[in-house]
Amino acid sequence: MNILITGGCGFIGFNLARKLSEEGHNIKILDNLSAGANNVPSGHFRNFIVGDIRDEKLINEATHKIEVIVHLAAHTSVIGSVIDSKTDCDINIIGTLNLLRACTKNSVRRFIFASSNAAVGAHEPPINEEKIPSPLSPYGASKLACEGYCSAFYKTFGVKTIILRFSNVYGPYSVHKSSVVAKFIKTCLNGKSLTIYGDGTQTRDFVYADDICNAIILCITKKDIAGEIFQIGTGIEIRIIDLAQRIISISGKNIGIGFKPSRKGEIFRNFSDIKKSKKLLGYRPMLMLDEGLKLTYKWFKSLDRNIIAESKEVGDE
Repeated sequence: MNILITGGCGFIGFNLARKLSEEGHNIKILDNLSAGANNVPSGHFRNFIVGDIRDEKLINEATHKIEVIVHLAAHTSVIGSVIDSKTDCDINIIGTLNLLRACTKNSVRRFIFASSNAAVGAHEPPINEEKIPSPLSPYGASKLACEGYCSAFYKTFGVKTIILRFSNVYGPYSVHKSSVVAKFIKTCLNGKSLTIYGDGTQTRDFVYADDICNAIILCITKKDIAGEIFQIGTGIEIRIIDLAQRIISISGKNIGIGFKPSRKGEIFRNFSDIKKSKKLLGYRPMLMLDEGLKLTYKWFKSLDRNIIAESKEVGDE
């Protein structure tokens, strides 16, 4: 199939592009290199466009003869959205709208949108697809608006949209991320103490990148599913303090943990109910946290220290 991956040089996008290419699909990548410059495609990733999803003309050209769009490009920082909600809105909402409009112009069959539990906001977990959204941050609000456009373009124009609400993703090729797993591992490798915002009892659902890629591939292959929202995670609640201790244990270093006040816009407890994605998609998370952390730590450790030191961090979800 001819598949366009926006944000294909980013963390999830690069993992997905590799996987889909190995399965024989024709992959086109669109990325502005604001985050994943270390993951610039080479070799069999020949169809690579440097550009911005806010550029409507470019989007119309990039989606020509495309059958499936996997839309991963986004402004992903909760804290950044609090600081600059306008930029968050422009990238996430206008960029997504440009892609959906291009789907109608170029007869793109399927549109898979990467959303987040931030769109739902603070609810008693686990988070399922029936919870009434109430975002805490501008980032969450922008993702919810995009979900609304996906629904509208499915019901009005027949674009076969699928919304995937990812829990906290970790794994290889995330050196540029400031998400908690990546940050803790980089800090450990530098021999410094870890910093937790809050008291460490806040929780998240950590899902390995390969499991996210598998969920996306299921959405590409299951032709009878459209207009749906799916929670994608492990369904397991992990405290941040426990995550920190596991990563310190894997590092084998004598590293301390410090605490700072909680940050605005962040959800306290958050993990996913994945019953619907199991039933309709056949999704099953394959790699549990301890093994995933070991593989991720090993990948980070294999990098040149200068790459870690010079990486521009983005996204803190």
